Amino acid sequence: MRRMSRLIVGITLSALLFACAGTQNRHTDPINDPWEGFNRKVYAFNDRLDKVVRPVSVGYDKIMPDPVQRGVGNFFRNLDSPVTIVNQLLQGKFKQSGVSLGRFLLNSTVGLLGFFDVASKAGIPYYNEDLGQTLAKWGYKDSRYLVLPILGPSTFRDGTGRLADSYYHPVGRAIHGREEWGYWIVRGIDQRARFLEQDSELEQAFDPYVLLRDVWLQNRQYELYDGDPPMADYDLYLEDYSEEQPDPEN
Repeated sequence: MRRMSRLIVGITLSALLFACAGTQNRHTDPINDPWEGFNRKVYAFNDRLDKVVRPVSVGYDKIMPDPVQRGVGNFFRNLDSPVTIVNQLLQGKFKQSGVSLGRFLLNSTVGLLGFFDVASKAGIPYYNEDLGQTLAKWGYKDSRYLVLPILGPSTFRDGTGRLADSYYHPVGRAIHGREEWGYWIVRGIDQRARFLEQDSELEQAFDPYVLLRDVWLQNRQYELYDGDPPMADYDLYLEDYSEEQPDPEN
């Protein structure tokens, strides 16, 4: 419940701050990111917070051996399995939900709570689903880009989906208080360490905000269509271009 409360606070804060964003919207992508003024403010807040988190993640990456880091990542990913299973059922992916359930049980037992990913070694595929993907499957495909405090890139659809997913996440149901805070802090440090290699790309980018947004939206599109997103209609662009060109014979 504490996790859900934090998400509610984050999204509520986003809504309140958006009311103040107004005229500072730069409109680099008015279709997908009409709330850009607000989003840049939250991005700046998260960037300042990262100044504290990053050094800790760098230390974690240097101290922790790679096999241990993989094990920690496997453990956290395994805990997300119930969320995936529920959303596969909601999407009608019954066969895949059975596969995910088998994977979860195998890794939770033989894999020592998921620290060892024995399911992958056994050839069992990994799926990742959430309520945002389920809502897209049900028809809510287009949603405005929204940067959440602490949580980072999202959309309005995916942010509200996280709230619902927190109801049946095993951590949110099983542990509370200091233990839960400890879990999320360690998980945040571990996840931040996995993106250290991308820091140089953001630092060299002309506009890091735009780069992060566009990469996230592209990756999210890939997830929403299960790895097979629709191709852009380039013929439409060609038609528009040809209409704008003057007739060379005139």
